Parts: sequence; structure tokens; C-alpha cells
Amino acid sequence: MKVLRLLAGCLSLAMHVGFSQSFTNFVDRVTTAPDSLRTAIVDSFMNATPVFPLVENGTVCHFLYRGNTTTVTVPGDANGWDPAAFPMTRLSTTNLWYRTVTFPGDARLDYKFVLSGSTWILDPRNPYQVSGGFGPNSELRMPAYVPAPELVYNPSIPHGALRDTTFFSAVLNNSRTVRIYTPPSYASSTDSFPVVLFHDGLEYVTLAGANTILDNLIAQGLIVPVIAVFVPPVNRTPEYAGAQMTQFTDFLMGQVMTVIDTRYRTRRNPAARAVIGASNGGNIALWMGYTHPEAFGNIGAQSSNIISAISSGFQSSPHLDLKLYLDLGTFDIDVLIPLVRGFVPILQSRGYDYRYEEYNEGHSWGNWRAHIDNALEKFFPGPALTVNLDESAPATYSLAQNYPNPFNGETRIRYTLNAAEQGSDPEGVLFRVYDVQGREVVRLTGPGGPGTHTILFNGSELSSGVYIYTIADGKSRVARRMVLLK
Repeated sequence: MKVLRLLAGCLSLAMHVGFSQSFTNFVDRVTTAPDSLRTAIVDSFMNATPVFPLVENGTVCHFLYRGNTTTVTVPGDANGWDPAAFPMTRLSTTNLWYRTVTFPGDARLDYKFVLSGSTWILDPRNPYQVSGGFGPNSELRMPAYVPAPELVYNPSIPHGALRDTTFFSAVLNNSRTVRIYTPPSYASSTDSFPVVLFHDGLEYVTLAGANTILDNLIAQGLIVPVIAVFVPPVNRTPEYAGAQMTQFTDFLMGQVMTVIDTRYRTRRNPAARAVIGASNGGNIALWMGYTHPEAFGNIGAQSSNIISAISSGFQSSPHLDLKLYLDLGTFDIDVLIPLVRGFVPILQSRGYDYRYEEYNEGHSWGNWRAHIDNALEKFFPGPALTVNLDESAPATYSLAQNYPNPFNGETRIRYTLNAAEQGSDPEGVLFRVYDVQGREVVRLTGPGGPGTHTILFNGSELSSGVYIYTIADGKSRVARRMVLLK
């Protein structure tokens, strides 16, 4: 009977993991039980807990591993992939190991387990995996993290074509295979198309699924159709951030883009050209925009290295006709965080048109792939985004991303009005919801007083798809997008 009571208590604990300190209660239950019962209590808990890591109260994460080993650690984005970081504790006399860490509620992080100091494995109880530069990693998805819907291949929409072309550079004395994406409408139209060049291009295809992202964004009207050029490095560090930067840029400008413009129907003005990269790839993207603004008018840099010649150049040079998108993971590489955060005020002081975002993620393809859409939508917005009159919320109010997103049925939209807006519109704040064709489908009003407010949006009568919601106060308007999945 005592065994049954202990097991029943453990099962109840696992089923009600959302309650405060429930995992602590489980640990206490095991450590205070007789040795002969501890394994049975752990068995019951493991059977009743289908998915690990275990998350409580929205931010408390329990990494767990069960097996016979001498040590277990949890290297990953959260600790710089130090193989000795986050050592687990063995639970009493059992073979269950655990480590408790607090993360932001919307964090998404790569990690692995290291057994006995040398054997790297995926978390065997975590169903989520993500491709990385050194193979697959386990993926921690905290409860408020929303997977990017554009990453999912959709067989029901048109798809672009991929073609490979080999280029030889006499100056660099090397060859590389460049992959070219043409949008679904390319073959059936006579139009010319904008061009976006991706550094680490093959990784943007194989690890980030950029061609799937392009297909989805084009189909949803979030970007106009574009041609994408995926260029891999050969000598990555010197080409992207070292002695070969100038020669590599000349190779791209004089050979690669010349061939692309000759073989494909491209738009040649700089406003119709973008270059995007991550890490050192972001550095060479910024360098190309800085040194050749007459060729590339849109620059995307994700978790970017930024050498001093770039930051000082933007600071001291005349204003360049560029649009920029930058993002950063709050768990990014330590040396990059101050470089990016220090570069943004330069852009602001020099009056650049830029967008900057930080995400609770690490230096990984799992991070970068989920935010490619932000850069592309800024540079090449499609008809679904034409309702957006201003990318950044005015100083008088701020508009948050709806939650949950994607949603099924209902979602909440939060916004904040400062005191200066009080009385400006006694009828409240007007929200409009548009479909991807730019047609208004819903109109509703939220409270207009100062402070933070939340309105409930019910999309049960709408079809699945992408929608744009806008907030307006009679003076200005800003929009965000949400995804309805049924």
C-alpha cells in the first residue's frame, strides 16, 4: 500500500507539472523514500512525463537524462557549448540525472548531452531537433516560443526552381558552385525580378531551408517574387572578414552578378538588390553594402561580426542610400553582442533606414532561419504588407506581437499608450485586420486610455492563413502579422 501511495503521488506530480515547485517535490519524494522504492518512483514519473526537457511556470527548465554514466553535462547555446557546462546532478541512488536552469519564456536554444566527459548525444526524450553546422542538435522550445510557419514545406503551393552553376576566380584561384533560385512565376512571365545574394549560401539552403521560406513568403504575398543567389565560401574567414574581402567582393561583382544579370531577368538598380549573411557572412554583407552601395541597396546581417573598418566607415562616411536589417541572439557569441549593439546607435545617429531585433536564441541556424523573413519583408514587401504604413511603432504607442501566434480560434493583442495620448480619441484605438490580398476582414476597437491594454481577437470565422493587424490612433498606423491555423 505504501508503494502504491508513493507511485500515485508521483504520477499526480507528473500530470500537474505546471504547479509551483512540483519537480522539487518529486526530488524530495525520491530522496525521502526507502532505497528499494526509489527506482519505481522514477519509473512512474518518467512514464507519466512524455516530453523532456520539463518546463514549469513558463521559465524553469529541467534537463533530465536517465542512464548509467559517470557524469552528464548540457553544453549548448546557453553556455557557449562548453562541454563541462551545466553539470547534472544524480538523483540520490537512482540513475536519473537533472539540471535546472531558468530561461526567458520565449527562448529557443540548441543543446546536447555529454556523457562521461566525452560522448556527445542528442536528448533521447526530446522530439525536437534542429540542424546545425556540426550536425543535428536537440532543440529547447520554451512555452512562449512560436515556431516560424514559413519554415514548413507546403506541397499545395507553387515552388521555385534551383539550378547550380560553377564559377572560377582567377584572383582567388578557386572554384565554387553557386545555387540560383528562380521564383515560381519566373518561367511563365516576362517580368524582371529583384535579386538577393546569400553568403554561406548552401547552408542557407540545406540548414535554413531558404528556398522553402521564399516559396511560402511569395505564396502568402509577404514578399514580391525574387531571384536568390546562394554563394558558398571557399576560404571563409579571409573572404568574409580578412585579407581577401576586397578580392572576394570584386569576384562577386565582376563575375557572379555579371553572369546572373546576363542569364536571368534581373532588376539592376540597388534598391532591387539585397545581400544577406550570418556571423562572418553578415560582416561581408555589411562590407559589400558599405563599399558598393551603388550595387546593393539592402543589407541583412544576422548575429554579425562587424570589423572596425565597417563600423568606423559608417560612422565617418557620408550617409549611404542603404536599408539594413540586423538581428542578434541574447545567447549569442559573447564577442559579437557588443559589436552589434554598438553598431546600431551608429546607424541611428546617421539617419539610416534600419530594423534591429534581438531574440532569446543563440548563434545558430535554428535562430537565423526563423528570421530571414524579417529581412526579406523589409527589403521586398509584397501586397500583403502594403497596409503597413510604418514599420516601427510611433513614440505615442507600441504594438506587441499577438499571442499565441500561430493561433487557432482566439489570440490576444497587447498594446501600450503613453499619457500623451489620453483624450486624443475618446472612441478608443481602432484595429483593422487584413488578409494577404490587402482586403479588410475585421474591424474592432480597444481601450484608448494611457497604459497597457489587451484585446481578444476571435478568428473562428476566418480561413487559415496569414493576416495583418494594424493599430491606428488617428495620427499614424503600424502593422504586424499573425497566422491563423485551424
